[in-house]
Amino acid sequence: MRLLAITSPLRPLENALQDVLVWLHQTVGFSWAWSIIALTVIVRVLLVPITVRQIHSMQNLQAHAPEMKAIQQKWKHDKQRQNEELMKFYRENKINPAASCLPIVLQIPIFISLFYVLRQFDERVLPTYGGSVDWLGLVNITDPVKHGWGPLLLVIYVASQLSSSYFMSTTMQGAQRVLLMALPIVFVPFLISFPSGLMLYWLTTNLWTTGQGLVTRRLMPKPSPPEKRTSRAPAKDDPAPAASGGADGKEQPGRAVTAAGRRVAGPPRRVKRKRGGPRR
Repeated sequence: MRLLAITSPLRPLENALQDVLVWLHQTVGFSWAWSIIALTVIVRVLLVPITVRQIHSMQNLQAHAPEMKAIQQKWKHDKQRQNEELMKFYRENKINPAASCLPIVLQIPIFISLFYVLRQFDERVLPTYGGSVDWLGLVNITDPVKHGWGPLLLVIYVASQLSSSYFMSTTMQGAQRVLLMALPIVFVPFLISFPSGLMLYWLTTNLWTTGQGLVTRRLMPKPSPPEKRTSRAPAKDDPAPAASGGADGKEQPGRAVTAAGRRVAGPPRRVKRKRGGPRR
């Protein structure tokens, strides 16, 4: 009953994914493994508009990072006030911190649905459509990852997940970034029982994310660093009015100019005489 409660809301999505795989295999002529890769590309293309919003959100976060850090430092001893000020700052500047996670959240139902499609692939798909379920002669997309060359696929998956997490966590704080980078390694004991085709899907989406991160890093303008101020820097005063004594505007020696523009006699000028030669 619990399994049915989990899978029944996703049944339409499971059927849709299965229909796309069958179309790619029967009409386009892909093998089942390459159909999974093509399905991944289709999903990521459909998510491009949301990904663009994610990029804009990251740009907005980076541009306002100095102000956010200042708020955190100001209220570091009052977490409740800090959160209130940050939420107020988000509303005023139209910042949505959760927008960067939206593409990942939307892929979770697809991941779960594809898991059940591949788990029942031998019963629901292969008897009707046939075809090979091997990928490059290395893995069977319906077998668990721990069989055959599946562990190698798992290693490649972890490496791709780390690289994609690196590009997705550029605006996160240190602890959050470390947590996101460590999640792929923590999930390894659970992934060894997943179908290899599911790892193929996630490996492809990670490679897409990595390539997307490389492109957006070149296109995304870096936020300008805040101006550094030190106590030693003198204040900039208005330039003093030019003296009107000389023809070229230079102040005449021995005299000073007051704020009213009148000349005040200064100290007497000392003239150093040249010493003459020996007297004859």
